[in-house]
Amino acid sequence: MTTEYSLVYDMRAPDFGAPPVELYRAAVEQCALADRYGFHRVTLAEHHASDDGYLPSPIVLGSAIAAVTERMLIHLAVVLLPLYHPLRAAEDLAVLDLVSGGRLRLIVAGGYREEEYAQFGLDIRKRPSLMERAVAGLKGAWTGEPFEFDGRTVQILPRPAQRPRPDIFLGGASPATAQRAARIAEGYEPIGARLYEIYVDEVKALGGPEPKSSPPPREPAPLFIHVSDDPERDWPLIAPHALHEANSYGKWARGRRGAVYTEASDAEELRRSGMYQVLTPDECVAYVDRTGRITLKPLMGGLDPKIGWEGLQRFVDDVLPRLDGPA
Repeated sequence: MTTEYSLVYDMRAPDFGAPPVELYRAAVEQCALADRYGFHRVTLAEHHASDDGYLPSPIVLGSAIAAVTERMLIHLAVVLLPLYHPLRAAEDLAVLDLVSGGRLRLIVAGGYREEEYAQFGLDIRKRPSLMERAVAGLKGAWTGEPFEFDGRTVQILPRPAQRPRPDIFLGGASPATAQRAARIAEGYEPIGARLYEIYVDEVKALGGPEPKSSPPPREPAPLFIHVSDDPERDWPLIAPHALHEANSYGKWARGRRGAVYTEASDAEELRRSGMYQVLTPDECVAYVDRTGRITLKPLMGGLDPKIGWEGLQRFVDDVLPRLDGPA
């Protein structure tokens, strides 16, 4: 089995954490290091109207990362596509794909926070129609040929590097998104296995091609892993950032079925949940041997880049040599 290891960034920068300019610089530099050591991908998330500056522009950050890497996939998960003008999104994503030499991997979704739609003067209840319009716009734009959009003939150039175009995966948390993905997307990334089954059944009913996505992993992965030679020393430094992240997400997702994040009353409760783990190198090797994958989030919750660098470097020095690397 080939081990897959990845990075993920959402660039939260709460007031008590590191300044955004330090976090963004560190993210780009950490990706350059990870690329040299064969990390498979970097995943960039997106949100808006967040009081901690959650990454609003994954396409821009992805382009910066693409410029300092050669092999690592630039995985945007997710782009909140209904918040974009479809043709501008097509242009920006095409440029990212060109800068990266065809390394863009794209998941789009509608999001779930009314505040984000309000920020752009949009009605969240129109998510389905906005998504359908936007995906159709991407597909038409990326042919490089004139096509009809909103009653006008337009042509969008340059085309992306990938041919015929980058695949479009749809993320979702409801049966309606599973059915929509079967109609308009090449793959589906849901929050649960049952939704993926609905998607596959719908693809078969429509006579569509084999999905390019895979079912969600059976074992939920921790939301954060840090490699340390002294977990008891490092956990108190990490805990405030973990608590901020978990409770921020938990507040957003309150009342939503299948939510990954739940709020915690204190850091020790959060640590006992197992979703935020500080592991020794031996413990990390055992985890990867069992799961075949690991995702590191070195700047979680505005974490001091020095701490994030220490964990990433320890993974590279003390864990990676003991794993089966990527092909």
